[in-house]
Amino acid sequence: MVATAACSSVDDERIPNMAVNINLADAGMWNTYGVSGTGLHRDFIKELRQPAGFPYTDQTATGYGGVLLIGGMDPFTTNPNVPLAYDLSCPVECQATIRVVIDPSTLEAVCPVCGSHYDVVMAGGSPTAGPALTGSHKYALRRYTCRPGQLGGYFINN
Repeated sequence: MVATAACSSVDDERIPNMAVNINLADAGMWNTYGVSGTGLHRDFIKELRQPAGFPYTDQTATGYGGVLLIGGMDPFTTNPNVPLAYDLSCPVECQATIRVVIDPSTLEAVCPVCGSHYDVVMAGGSPTAGPALTGSHKYALRRYTCRPGQLGGYFINN
């Protein structure tokens, strides 16, 4: 998918398209491992068994570098206080082990290597600063889908 930002395109497909399947579809799982408000976040990284205690199965998949689940506003529907999901890998660095982290003061995702910042709460993972915004190619975080389950939680997939 390509978004438009001030006459130049932003690539949100630079990170390899790897399977994502996280089942938080019932209220109990969602209340334990989901996010309940704007800016609240959680990382899912299967190979690191994050979050601790999460019941990973053979069907669970967490993308290329892991999945960032955060509460925010869906920029495409403007629905407030919904769960949003992104790949944790920085699209500038494009390595599974170089993961963005949330800056608690700005609620932006920040790459610890290149310093790029991404708006994950209001702008769908679009770059706000650093090489992801100012380089010759503009890169956004890869987005994943959060679909409501019938039992009060969500499925996260691609």
